[in-house]
Amino acid sequence: MVRWAGTALLATLLVATTAKAEGARVWHAGAYSFSDELGGFRILGASGTGRKDDPFIILEEFTTASPATMVIRATMPIRPFDQSGVFASGFMHFRIVVLNNSGQPWIEFEFELQELRGLPSVFGDGLSFDQRRDESGNISSDSFARYSRDFEPYDRLLYRNGKVDPMTKAGFSFLVTDYTPRSQFYLVQDPRIPSS
Repeated sequence: MVRWAGTALLATLLVATTAKAEGARVWHAGAYSFSDELGGFRILGASGTGRKDDPFIILEEFTTASPATMVIRATMPIRPFDQSGVFASGFMHFRIVVLNNSGQPWIEFEFELQELRGLPSVFGDGLSFDQRRDESGNISSDSFARYSRDFEPYDRLLYRNGKVDPMTKAGFSFLVTDYTPRSQFYLVQDPRIPSS
């Protein structure tokens, strides 16, 4: 059993540092995989374990200003509240860096968590943007000065008071908590453009 665990850990670490062949749609980092299989954006890279001192760093490119959904899957056994970064724990620190290749400026950017695709995340599913804390020191952006969170009936995080011009990048940091971890969930990403 120990031998298998060591082999699995080594394989996970190797996969986390290298992507699949060009055109890959699934990237591995830590105990999770990240996929752009539903379209609308491209993942360019993924690294990290999801711990606070080693967040998941996801590099992306949006060629439109339309919402797009990332599929996130546990690739290792689920062990709630584990801090090692080896198991899928339900506590994931993210740093998402998005290239705006849409041709339009973005004035807001929203993230929404969904446990079931297309359905709002509710309180009982345990999935949120650090819902247990009123003020989270884990939320920031290098392009937007403010943020707001909605928890019921959605789990949404809206960054505002900023701008991302075409062909520039925006960085977003946040903590996702899932007190009843599932093997798969979704992150909807929605860049917002000025209205007329």
